[in-house]
Amino acid sequence: MIATPDDYSWFSRERFPELADAYCFTYVRGLTPEELVTWLGVRVDDCSRMTLDELIRYSSTGFYERQAFGAIAVGDWVLLVEANGGLGVTKEIIMPLSAGTRLVSHFYLEVKGMDYFHWIEDGKIRFEFLHQDGYSHWIEDGKMQLEFPQMEGYSAEMPDELAETMERMGSADPHEGPSFLLAECLTGITRTPQLLEESTYLCGGVPKPR
Repeated sequence: MIATPDDYSWFSRERFPELADAYCFTYVRGLTPEELVTWLGVRVDDCSRMTLDELIRYSSTGFYERQAFGAIAVGDWVLLVEANGGLGVTKEIIMPLSAGTRLVSHFYLEVKGMDYFHWIEDGKIRFEFLHQDGYSHWIEDGKMQLEFPQMEGYSAEMPDELAETMERMGSADPHEGPSFLLAECLTGITRTPQLLEESTYLCGGVPKPR
């Protein structure tokens, strides 16, 4: 069955009121949650096992001191879940983290109109969508097009792997299903509410620079 943006309509503020408007999901192939935590510089012994609700509450405390995260294994991938966090779109983290593997992340912050999607393969950006403060980078006729002229100069080829998925996305806002479709296309993982709600996360925090 071919997925469409409507298949992800369940991810809404009605069902996930403290996550849907400010989240970052990051997939890394070939790592375990423990390996990812260690790579982030956090001791596994300092982490705790939490439900999604507990992770969200943990993320809201100490917000200015650390970036909280929860990690779970999904097949051959590790999924990093952040409530109001941005480790998965921090280039200084995700570029080296993708070495020798594939990394896919998408980030959304409703209050600032920020919507980012990254596909990085072994330290090389294969595709990214960036929307912030009223301007966008997007794909059209195989080239990255810009919505406003002040952003001139950025262009990129659209990977063949995403062509069919991009066509199915239509004109829907990327965070309202399409980013989930892109992630599913690149990872083979279908995100479900049960995956988010019923998993037990390995949770910790990366200290923020003072």
